[in-house]
Amino acid sequence: MDLGNMESGHQISNITEEWAKSFRRLHMQFFIIPTTVFTLATLIANFILLACIFMTHALCQETRYLLVANTLIADVLFLIFHLTTQFCNATGVVMSWIVCELVTTVIATAYCAAILSITLMVADTYAAVRWPLRYREFLPPARTHHILLGMWLFAAIYPLTLVILMVNGSKQDQEVNMCLVLIFLGFVKTNNTVGNHMYFLVAATACALLIFYCYIRLYMVTKTQGIWQRRFSRARVTLLVHAILLLLYFAPTFVFSVEVILFHRKDDVQVWISTINMSIFMLLPRACAPYLYGLRYREIHETLIQLLFHPWSFN
Repeated sequence: MDLGNMESGHQISNITEEWAKSFRRLHMQFFIIPTTVFTLATLIANFILLACIFMTHALCQETRYLLVANTLIADVLFLIFHLTTQFCNATGVVMSWIVCELVTTVIATAYCAAILSITLMVADTYAAVRWPLRYREFLPPARTHHILLGMWLFAAIYPLTLVILMVNGSKQDQEVNMCLVLIFLGFVKTNNTVGNHMYFLVAATACALLIFYCYIRLYMVTKTQGIWQRRFSRARVTLLVHAILLLLYFAPTFVFSVEVILFHRKDDVQVWISTINMSIFMLLPRACAPYLYGLRYREIHETLIQLLFHPWSFN
């Protein structure tokens, strides 16, 4: 047996065992209750909104609704695999390290895809306002599908790269007591396997700067049209809704990046921060998004009302 693989396997086991002990001692397993409630409520709302979008031909032809649907799909994948790992951690289920790696890859990819999709939604709004006459020609549904496919591939590059590197650097039949994205990335950072562990922080910052630029440009383009005059104008409400969602989506990313940087610290504070971030903060935007989207977009709202109360006339 390769000595390096053996040492890596023992290190993985020791890290997860320490986390499991702290997790049990602090009774963190009870956080599975809010996690389950948030997840189930969000999944139900997401599936209803996805049905509204994909069962309506007109909505499927609109780029903005395709982007909304893509965000909801990414959230659904994240929530399903996230709840699975949280349930295993709370109940003490021992998991194979390779399975943990694959599940972590899906979670990280889905999270990155949601962030990128939201960024594209803001850029799409800017393009629609900035070039209204050329917008439909520039972004037809077929091109939007290609952009979304490329976005998913881009979101998967970093997690898949880490898995490939870890396959050659750890004992794959090793079993772990806890399966957390933080432990996975923290282990990579600790062993200096890759030098770009700041990927999430840099990517989130780049997306935030692009979103900020688009909003500034949108305000400059539309400020002479009088849509910002009323205190509760549609433009102001739209900006407020997007600002709330963006804050909720991006804040856990920055917290998580700090957690990865400080992974070498062995104290209960880190366990508390990680558990609260994973069980509450990362779920809040996904719990709010379907309701805000359903109320914000008039077409989705009308389709939802028709689907729920007049299903016989739905087409």
